[in-house]
Amino acid sequence: MHSWNLVKGLIAFTPLISTALVLNVGALILSDTAHGLVVASSQKAPVGVSTDKPKKPGQEVEIEPAADEIHLVVKLRAKTVYVYRGLEIIATYPIAVGKAGWETPNGVYRVFEQEVNPIFKSFKTGRIIQPGPENPLGPRWIGIWTDGKTRLGFHGTNQPQLIGKAVSHGCIRMHNKDVIALFDKVKVGTLVKVEP
Repeated sequence: MHSWNLVKGLIAFTPLISTALVLNVGALILSDTAHGLVVASSQKAPVGVSTDKPKKPGQEVEIEPAADEIHLVVKLRAKTVYVYRGLEIIATYPIAVGKAGWETPNGVYRVFEQEVNPIFKSFKTGRIIQPGPENPLGPRWIGIWTDGKTRLGFHGTNQPQLIGKAVSHGCIRMHNKDVIALFDKVKVGTLVKVEP
């Protein structure tokens, strides 16, 4: 049976992500600030992660998707996301991942939001970029983690030549056609495993 083993020492899958000011003004506004690592923490669990049965440090946790359930495995070194239906790989897509100092955090997550034509707000300049060809998020956003300020997820890009490289601020960038296809395959609640 396909199962996902988590790193020992985690408490309720709590990735620690650095924060920056992100405004939510009507529409979903996302920032390119995701950065972090998975650590044991007493912070509140991210949206999309169940804490019904909190885990103790050192306890291994297994999550087994249903036989026909779609789930994702992101392999950071391979810079690839694998889409599974049960045990069968049904699609693969090349990705860009977090650069040095902004590494995409390993962990197990659930999709908690999906957005068509997201609005982008730069954490560096405060500039807001509406949907369109200049938007660095591309045509789709698939959120897998948030602390209420910062978000981590899959999105498109306005720089397709950078796919296959470590260049993001922690998010998982995809070709625009690929993120649209992935968006149509997942739903809120879809399991996502990010591993080295």
